[in-house]
Amino acid sequence: MRIKHIILFLTTFLFSQIIFAQNNYSSPYIIDESETIDIPRDVTSAMDSLLYSYYAKHAKIGKCKRFGKENMDYPDSIYRKRLNALPYEMAMPYNPQVRAFIDMYAERRRNATENLLGLGNKYYFPMFEDILAKYGVPLELKFLPVIESALNPLATSPVGAGGLWQFMPSTGKMYGLQVTSLVDERRDPVKSTHAAARYLKDLYRIYNDWSMAIAAYNCGPGTVNRAISRSGGKRDFWSLYPYLPAETRGYVPIFVAAAYVMSYYQNHNLCPVEIDLPMYTDTVVVKNRLSFSDVASVLEIPVEDLRVLNPQYRKDIVPEGYALCLPTHYAAKFDKNASTIYDMCLVKQQCAVVPNEEISPAPIPKKTTATKTRIHQVRRGETLSGIADRYDVTVAQIKKWNGLRGSTVKAGQRLTIKK
Repeated sequence: MRIKHIILFLTTFLFSQIIFAQNNYSSPYIIDESETIDIPRDVTSAMDSLLYSYYAKHAKIGKCKRFGKENMDYPDSIYRKRLNALPYEMAMPYNPQVRAFIDMYAERRRNATENLLGLGNKYYFPMFEDILAKYGVPLELKFLPVIESALNPLATSPVGAGGLWQFMPSTGKMYGLQVTSLVDERRDPVKSTHAAARYLKDLYRIYNDWSMAIAAYNCGPGTVNRAISRSGGKRDFWSLYPYLPAETRGYVPIFVAAAYVMSYYQNHNLCPVEIDLPMYTDTVVVKNRLSFSDVASVLEIPVEDLRVLNPQYRKDIVPEGYALCLPTHYAAKFDKNASTIYDMCLVKQQCAVVPNEEISPAPIPKKTTATKTRIHQVRRGETLSGIADRYDVTVAQIKKWNGLRGSTVKAGQRLTIKK
C-alpha cells in the first residue's frame, strides 16, 4: 500500500508540473535560442527615416526622471512578469525573440524609440485608441504603426505600401482609401486608422485569434492559409511559426516588444522627446479648392505645420469637399477669412501645383541591394572570429555593428549581424 501511495503522489506531482509549465510557457513552438532572428522588412529603415523627419528635427529633449543614460537590463522573469501584467486583450508571450526585439528598441535604437514615444504619447496613440474603440478591437493594436511605419505617415515601402498603417493601394481601395495625384488617403491618420481597424476586425473574423490576425496583416491571408495547410490544420501563431515566412515569424515578437517598451520605457531610462505638435486640432471642410501657401499667408501659420497635420495632400492642394486639419485656435480664424483664401486660389487659376519637400526633406536614400539584419545569440564557447566565419563577415564589422571595443563575448549576449 505504501508503494502505491508513493507512485500516486509522484504521478500527481508530475502531472501538476506539466500543467504548470503549459500555463506559464508562452509559446507551444519551442524556439532554439541560437536561431537567427529576422527583423521584419522596413522596420529599421522606417526608424531611420523618422530621425530625418520634420518631427525629429523640431523635437526637444524630454524631461524625465532617469536613473542613468544607459539601458537597464533585467532577468527573463521580470520581462515575463511585466508582459503578463499588461491590461491587454491580446496575449503578450515572452521568449528569446521578444527579448531580442526589446533590446533593439531599448538599447540599440534608443534615439529613435524616444522619438516614437514622443509622437505616440502626445499625438498618435490617443487618436488611434479613440478610433479602435469604436470598432471594438483591442486598443493595443495602436502599436502596429510603430513597427509598420515608425509613426511616419509618409513612410513608403519598396513594394508600394504607404502611410502609418502601410496599406497597399489595392487593399486601401477595398477599405475606402483614395489615391490620386493630389490626395493619398493612406497617409491620412484618421481615415487610414478607420480602414485599418475594419481590416483587422475582418481578419480576426477569419482566424478568431489576434496574433494570427496581425500575422495575416503582415503577409496576407493567402500566405497564412497556406501555412495552415502545410502545418496540417494548426491555427495559432506559435504552432504555425516554422511554416510562416521569416519576416512574419518576427512580426508578432516585434509587436510584443513594441508594446512592452512603449509601456515600460521608464524602466529602461527612455524619455519621450517633446514634439511640437498641437494637443487639440479641428477640421474644416473646404468649399472650394485651396492651397497651403494661401492658408499659411492669411492665417499666419507655417506651411510646414499644415503639411505635418495634413500629410495626405501630396502637392499642398486641398480639393473641394476635403477636410483641412488645423490647430483649434486657427480653425475659427479660418472661418472668418475663408472667402479671402478661396479668392486667392481663384486668382491663381485654381491654385497652381508647386512641388514641395513634404514632411521629410532629407529622406534616407533607398539602398539598391537589400540588407538583412539578424540577431545572433552567443552560445557557450563561441568567439567573435567563429561567429564572423559563420556569417561570412569580418570581426571588425561585428564590432562596429554592436559598438564593441574588445573582442570578448559572453554566452547569452545578442549580436546584430547585417548581410
